[in-house]
Amino acid sequence: MTEHHDHPADHGHRHDGLLAAWWHRLTHAVVPHSHDSRAKTDPALESSRDGLRALWISLVGLGITALAQAVIVVLSGSVALLGDTLHNVADALTAVPLGIAFLLGRRAATRAYTYGYGRAEDLAGIVIVVVIAGSAVAAAWTAVDRLLRPAEVTHLPWVAAAGLVGFIGNELVARYRIRVGRRIGSAALVADGLHARTDGYTSLAVLAAAGGAALGWRWADPVIGLVIAVAIAVVLKDAAREVYRRLMDAVDPELVDQAETALRAVDGVQDVAAVRLRWVGHRLHAEAELVVDAGLTLVDAHQIAADAEHQLTHAVPRLTTATVHTDPDSHPGGHHHLNLSHQRRQLSG
Repeated sequence: MTEHHDHPADHGHRHDGLLAAWWHRLTHAVVPHSHDSRAKTDPALESSRDGLRALWISLVGLGITALAQAVIVVLSGSVALLGDTLHNVADALTAVPLGIAFLLGRRAATRAYTYGYGRAEDLAGIVIVVVIAGSAVAAAWTAVDRLLRPAEVTHLPWVAAAGLVGFIGNELVARYRIRVGRRIGSAALVADGLHARTDGYTSLAVLAAAGGAALGWRWADPVIGLVIAVAIAVVLKDAAREVYRRLMDAVDPELVDQAETALRAVDGVQDVAAVRLRWVGHRLHAEAELVVDAGLTLVDAHQIAADAEHQLTHAVPRLTTATVHTDPDSHPGGHHHLNLSHQRRQLSG
């Protein structure tokens, strides 16, 4: 007769194991996982969260800045400061199209938008560039109008304080947006940070104009306004160039060098025929053509391609997807594909 012994500890481990297995199946069903680099969405989603967090924090920062300026407007009665305050409020709202772009970028790809919605960031970047251009035109127009029709600036201490508050608030927001934008690879967020910096320059002009008015220089306000308009134009050029490069699929050549170096180091790769990189929002996509031994089996060639794809996603920052094609070493390149196509058509005909 075999004796039966209870093992409560074993039952406890078994129970914990069942719970762990159940939880794993549940989380896997809700959030699918894959070892394929095409399914590496967690870093991409995390970067979108970082971008949204930066937008919310900067929006709050600009809101506090505008509120502080509004209080001083009420106390000072300065119409010029009121205009600067309203300008800061309007510019803070540029976070809205960029926030929408980040939310759209998190949507899954469809049969119509096979690369997803990441390019919405580039559209938001265009909106931001247009707003920066409008700021430059408005600053220049106001300065010229003030030159033609001089006006006395009153309540100078309060106006100067408001200008300083506006500069500090905008500069802090600008630094934060630019830093996060460069870290996650968002050209639109960088452009928005540069935009906030131009607003800081505009507020600083209020401080300088107040100082000039205190010295009796009535021309100081419009002249400084023109200087700020030129500074905004310089920032506009940099932001527009960055957004244009994204729209034209331009990348840093160093990223291409990193990709080629990583691919050549993969065991079985004889040569790298071509590497193409493109930004989809703040994520990179790669396409590569590799030359391998013509005697390899299809399975071996596929393993080399899979290994190359895996190495690429680790070697190139913010690269989340890659498509790798292998060519036999005896006939590398597109002409080989064209000849094969003609031969297959002739045989089938």
